[in-house]
Amino acid sequence: MEIARTFDNLTMNDVPLAGGKGASLGEMTQAGLQVPPGFVVLSTTFEKFVELSEGMKEEIDAVLDSVDHKVTHTIEDASERIQAIIQNTEISEEISLEILKFFDQLGVEFVAVRSSATAEDSSSAAWAGQLDTYLNTTRENLLKNVRRCWASLFTPRAIFYRFEKELQKQHISVAVVVQKMVQSEVAGIAFSVHPVTRDRNQMIIEAGYGLGEAVVSGQITPDSYIVDKQDSTIIDINVSEQEKGLFKKGIDGNEWVNISEDLKERQKLTNEQVLVLAELIIKIEKHYGFPCDIEWALEKEEFYITQSRPITTL
Repeated sequence: MEIARTFDNLTMNDVPLAGGKGASLGEMTQAGLQVPPGFVVLSTTFEKFVELSEGMKEEIDAVLDSVDHKVTHTIEDASERIQAIIQNTEISEEISLEILKFFDQLGVEFVAVRSSATAEDSSSAAWAGQLDTYLNTTRENLLKNVRRCWASLFTPRAIFYRFEKELQKQHISVAVVVQKMVQSEVAGIAFSVHPVTRDRNQMIIEAGYGLGEAVVSGQITPDSYIVDKQDSTIIDINVSEQEKGLFKKGIDGNEWVNISEDLKERQKLTNEQVLVLAELIIKIEKHYGFPCDIEWALEKEEFYITQSRPITTL
């Protein structure tokens, strides 16, 4: 049985196996875009894990059947019970060894581990932000974080979302993306079409110091740059003072660090960098043929794309 697959063996046709995130990273890797290398623990592996754990499927189904999504405590109770079942069950040796083999082949010390739902990010439903991410994961805690990603298919938010969108009877599985960690000096998100004015000739780039997770989760207010796509000019720059940034802490996780006085009021990307990134965003949008919401990171003067999905609000 196939347990995992590297990005260069995945395309957008592999959403059922790799989830929305995994398939998109594969697609961009194949298109020659600057994506940090990685692999996906396939959704079928999660299903195999459930199948090998006697009685787990029946137990999960029974707990979900007890949910009344209009009554909050039933969702929270179900989430707690299902996540405990998954996190307290050992992964079989066959699956564990294969995941670790793929990790060793990456030849890196730190990876980002992200959930990637198979019902993810169609233009009508966005799972973005419903599932979990574990940054700066080492070999030692990789399997634990894979299990945590599997369990995040059943966070209260994800369970509520499933009922709200009437997906509870639909088959939803979860793949796990394991990707070389980019220790970004600056990172953020970009929308290839202005999400507020919906002007298709404008894009907006948001940037903050440190790891992109702080921007994605709304924990910091980033700079924003509006770029005219037709003639590649910056039409608006809004610099935000940044007091703290999220950075890697030693060999264990991440920490909030104070930004030095001389940097905190400064523009996070130079105008030149904004335009280089804008070119990359246009290239991604052209490749997909639809407006994209993109996560990016800048490490040692190199831009990396860590995520791309359709903009679901247009």
